[in-house]
Amino acid sequence: MLGAIIGDIAGSRFEFNNHRSKEFDLFHRDCFVTDDSVMTLAIAKAIMECGGQVGSVDEARLGPAAVKTMQEIGRKYPFCGFGSRFYQWIFSDDPQPCDSFGNGAAMRVSPCAFIAQSEDQAIRLSRIVTAVTHNHSEGLKGAEAVTVAIYMAKTGATKEEMRERIEWDYYPLDFTLDEIRHSYEFNESCQETVPQAIEAFLESDCFEDAIRNAISIGGDSDTLAAITGSIAEAYWRPTTG
Repeated sequence: MLGAIIGDIAGSRFEFNNHRSKEFDLFHRDCFVTDDSVMTLAIAKAIMECGGQVGSVDEARLGPAAVKTMQEIGRKYPFCGFGSRFYQWIFSDDPQPCDSFGNGAAMRVSPCAFIAQSEDQAIRLSRIVTAVTHNHSEGLKGAEAVTVAIYMAKTGATKEEMRERIEWDYYPLDFTLDEIRHSYEFNESCQETVPQAIEAFLESDCFEDAIRNAISIGGDSDTLAAITGSIAEAYWRPTTG
């Protein structure tokens, strides 16, 4: 989860002013927290309110809890960068799924992977917290792909295994960052953000390099880096014992 927040903050100042290079100050006084971090924290809080222990989340309560915490926390930060439809959802008295396939589905799900005790549980949690807003098949797919990548990373999978799984079940990764760096355009859909974010992780050699990779291709920089950062955190997080 912290990886997503770090990526969000580092990428924030480049969202509408793309920087197509890996050379930049990772943190700068112009950086700020966006909706990516706010909603990631909201999902984490929902999970905590539904058990909050590894393997013990009350899945029957999680959907309503996610709605409550996203609205509760989101309303405190109305200018953090919500899209127009999601802004309306945050302030709605009757929040309903909006058939969205936006990349907001994928940037907020890292807590699902970190709390889960099995990949099947990680996928279930991802689908529950995503379907309350992004119930389009591509929205659900994008969130699930990120969750699976994080879960595989935290449980010791190699990059080769992760690439094979993503390509088999979710997206073709038939490009390199160098090939798309000067042509990739701003896109807020899962299907045009999640593969690029995963590739940014797969081509990296450390956590910081993953964040720099994601930002360097332009596009929706804060969300790309948030997704990449969430996977990189799981892969490179320090272990004890």
